[in-house]
Amino acid sequence: MALIDCPECGKRISNKAVLCPHCGVSKRGSFYCFEYRSQKELFGLPLVHIVLGPALDPSTGRLRVAKGIIAIGGIAIGVLNLGGVGLGLFSFGGAAVGFTAVGGAAVGLLLGMGGAAIGFIAIGGAAVGYYVLGAGVCGVEQLGGQSQNVPLLGSLKQYVCVGARNCLKYLGIG
Repeated sequence: MALIDCPECGKRISNKAVLCPHCGVSKRGSFYCFEYRSQKELFGLPLVHIVLGPALDPSTGRLRVAKGIIAIGGIAIGVLNLGGVGLGLFSFGGAAVGFTAVGGAAVGLLLGMGGAAIGFIAIGGAAVGYYVLGAGVCGVEQLGGQSQNVPLLGSLKQYVCVGARNCLKYLGIG
């Protein structure tokens, strides 16, 4: 390991460092990291929190989570969120959990929409819920797809609650 000068602040850093530990600037060719947190707060949360870049902070190795009323990032928690993994009231992302969830894998208390969807109203390629619409569906009121008439609501509630609790524990807020 060699020490080099940071191009921004001029202090000595490792040549293997992704970010300068003094000023936070990323070296050219390394990961792009950006974070914005609005000064305005509501219920103790920033109105807008945006975290772009890798989910793990390259300088500390800690998980980078966007938490705010409006949260945008790889992992986003908020009232309205957009992220690779989203948890909140209205969630949009690759894996979304919330009151209303839209994503590749979506679990919504009211509405789940996505490739694999679970919710009171579920719409997707594989849908499980009370009212369901999709290619492969399982629910009480089936609006389309191949029907699997199995009473799943009791076990569905259990799986959703356990899954949500595990997500909250993993993210350190439960």
